[in-house]
Amino acid sequence: FTSGIDSTYKEYIFKFINIHPSADGSQFLFNLSTDTGSNYNVTKTTTAFRSFHSEDDSATGLGYYTGGDLAQSTDFQRFADSLGNDNDQSLSGTFTLFNPSSTFVKHFIANVNYSYDADYSLQYFLAGYGNITQAVDAIQFKMNSGNIDSGTIKLYGVT
Repeated sequence: FTSGIDSTYKEYIFKFINIHPSADGSQFLFNLSTDTGSNYNVTKTTTAFRSFHSEDDSATGLGYYTGGDLAQSTDFQRFADSLGNDNDQSLSGTFTLFNPSSTFVKHFIANVNYSYDADYSLQYFLAGYGNITQAVDAIQFKMNSGNIDSGTIKLYGVT
């Protein structure tokens, strides 16, 4: 998204609807930009936790996810690890970016549910901030391997 993120709204909500990767085991990622998408390298600090349940009822869990957070990093942030690409697997959820045009850090939260490639339902919760005072004016969503095979991403501005 290289347009539509500006000072018009204080809150921007992205809806992910049945995001399906072309490659099995992909990570679904995002990063922010302050130069209309020329670079996606905003320094971020994030935290994540997740819950999971296997399809065969053999495993469940809830806890902090140490591999899911960033500490003052310009890396792309994960929404999902090992997203499955079977016909019955996908990712859906929301990502909210708060006040991207402010002169303060850029806070965000996310809540997604996806089908892990090993046949688990996984709920992923993410929160953090872009540690910048410039306006965020673009955001990129991508897979770490392969492409987004299908799905919809919708953007809403909230007054």
